Amino acid sequence: MDSSNSNEIVHEFSPFFRIYKNGKVERITADTETVPPSIDPLTGVQTKDTVVSQENSLSVRLFIPKITDPTQKLPLLIYIHGGAFCIESPFSSLYHNYLTDLVHNANVIAVSVQYRRAPEHPLPAAYDDSWAAIQWVASHVNGEGSESWLNGHADFDRTFLAGDSAGANIAHNMAVRAGSTNGLNGVKIVGVVLAHPFFGDNEPDTFSPVIEFIFPSVRIYDDPRINPAGAGGAELASLGCARVLIFVAGKDGLRDRGVRYYEALKRSGWGGMVEIVETEGEDHVFHLLNPNCPKARVMMEKVVSFINHGR
Repeated sequence: MDSSNSNEIVHEFSPFFRIYKNGKVERITADTETVPPSIDPLTGVQTKDTVVSQENSLSVRLFIPKITDPTQKLPLLIYIHGGAFCIESPFSSLYHNYLTDLVHNANVIAVSVQYRRAPEHPLPAAYDDSWAAIQWVASHVNGEGSESWLNGHADFDRTFLAGDSAGANIAHNMAVRAGSTNGLNGVKIVGVVLAHPFFGDNEPDTFSPVIEFIFPSVRIYDDPRINPAGAGGAELASLGCARVLIFVAGKDGLRDRGVRYYEALKRSGWGGMVEIVETEGEDHVFHLLNPNCPKARVMMEKVVSFINHGR
């Protein structure tokens, strides 16, 4: 075999991934440092990993704050990471550190989902895996699931979905699915947090080629999973939660789509409460990249307040 020919790049979607003629996939921009499950020495937050489905290699990272009362029930956060559906994971330092911080500050249990990533697994694999993970969480409602942390400490009547960028897109779609099915077995989704959500637009743009490539079975401009504010926005009315908190960033190229989603949700006939918070002068997922800056701390406080509202 001609090695130079087999190493030829046949598709490149910078800054996410490139594909070589021999089938190799190279992720261009990714946090390759992974963090093992542990006990955080500063906060006492514990983490552990578990496999949800051997068939799909679906796994989650569980986070639990320092427990002082063994009978206490805590809100449950199901978090879906971003990365254009194709990079990052719950095990990267970026997401491990963010979830550790959030779990400590909000005093919640968190389940961070490792869905199958594109391009090896085109969409809708990420949606299907995330829904499977949520149903796995629901299997613990009666205290008879496989994970003791969820059996003993999760308050399933105070469940939240959250995500950033592509993960926020997935979280939205999971809330839609929860609102249109009865498949959650006693899990009540109270609220959804969408940080700098990735949504499509009605016309082609710089994001379109990668989404068209990793979601080849749909017309992305009309598909409500990618463009919920377009295509009539009909599915927004079935959003299966009572409250939504949306964050947008002033310098983010996705900022206007988050605003359009907010406006479409208000018009949709959905009966919940939605709030949008804009951070001026910041770019996409700045709160993950610079978590200790003052604006990121304000954003963290807002998420903590949203989760603990009425608690």
